[in-house]
Amino acid sequence: MALQTISATAECPECFADVALVDVMQHEIVQCPECGADLEVVSIEPVLLELAPEEEEDWGE
Repeated sequence: MALQTISATAECPECFADVALVDVMQHEIVQCPECGADLEVVSIEPVLLELAPEEEEDWGE
C-alpha cells in the first residue's frame, strides 16, 4: 500500500501565512517560508499544521 501524500496550501499556526505543501505525508516536518517555524503536518484530511515538537538534547545519555 502506497503512503498517502497531498499537495495543498495550509495556514501557519505561528504567523498565519500561507504555506504551500507539495507531496507531503502526515507527520512530515515542513518550514514556514515567512517566519521559519518548523511545522508538523498532523493531518492531511483536512490539512492541518501544528508547531513541530522541540527536539531535546540527550547529551550522550
